[in-house]
Amino acid sequence: MSGTEDLALRLRRHVVRMCSLGGSSHVGSALSMADIVALLYGEVLRVDPARPEWPDRDRFILSKGHAGACIYAALAERGFFPVDMLDQHYRNGSKLSGHVSHKGVPGVEVSTGSLGHGLGIGAGMAFNLRRLGGTQRVFVVLSDGECDEGSVWEAALFAGHHRLSNLCVVIDHNKLQSLGPVAETLSLDPLDDKWQAFGWATNRVDGHDHAALRAAFAARDPDRPTCIIADTVKGRGVSFMEGQVLWHYRAPQGEEFAAAMRELGIDPPAAAYA
Repeated sequence: MSGTEDLALRLRRHVVRMCSLGGSSHVGSALSMADIVALLYGEVLRVDPARPEWPDRDRFILSKGHAGACIYAALAERGFFPVDMLDQHYRNGSKLSGHVSHKGVPGVEVSTGSLGHGLGIGAGMAFNLRRLGGTQRVFVVLSDGECDEGSVWEAALFAGHHRLSNLCVVIDHNKLQSLGPVAETLSLDPLDDKWQAFGWATNRVDGHDHAALRAAFAARDPDRPTCIIADTVKGRGVSFMEGQVLWHYRAPQGEEFAAAMRELGIDPPAAAYA
């Protein structure tokens, strides 16, 4: 198991435990992107936990803000705040809200969760950073269902028009949204061709294959923004959650929690963070 694969496993353990403790939703959405997030925080992003506001840092925006548990877990693993703070997720008065929040949370650039906003913010950041002569990159993770929003395509047009080569979007293409399959809610196909037509360098990969993700992140186009369409499975890592729309809103409790943690290598499941 590679370093990023081990990190992805730890993120999945954190996510399941956090969602169980706080009774929060979106465990499936957080699990589907754990490998993407592990590559970003394990290898790709240029950040400094000791200096969260370091001017030369790369920027990361989780546009699918409902899956914030995975980002909080990654930030804790990178040392932005203590791991035991994750126990506060989704509790009254906690800084670690269900939808990701930047207020009082080092390492979070912007609060998100109202879908369709993250790419517009990221494109604006990338445009301004380039205008100032910076070398920083901006990374945005979108959900596939979020691509139903017209604001996503307005931002995509803007980024393509301005050739924002310092902008990289990853679409967590798990093919399920809140109440059903993406294809039945509003078909996105052909998704690759749409992004290419909007002026993006587009790469489609297995979103759970770390070597493929690593290569996709490295393949930066010098004259266009990058879109990585990552084919993923909602609930990845826990067999009874995989591909099940139920786990968009359901929190793992009791035997479901215990079974999930056992599949993720924690037995007894009540054990402390590994």
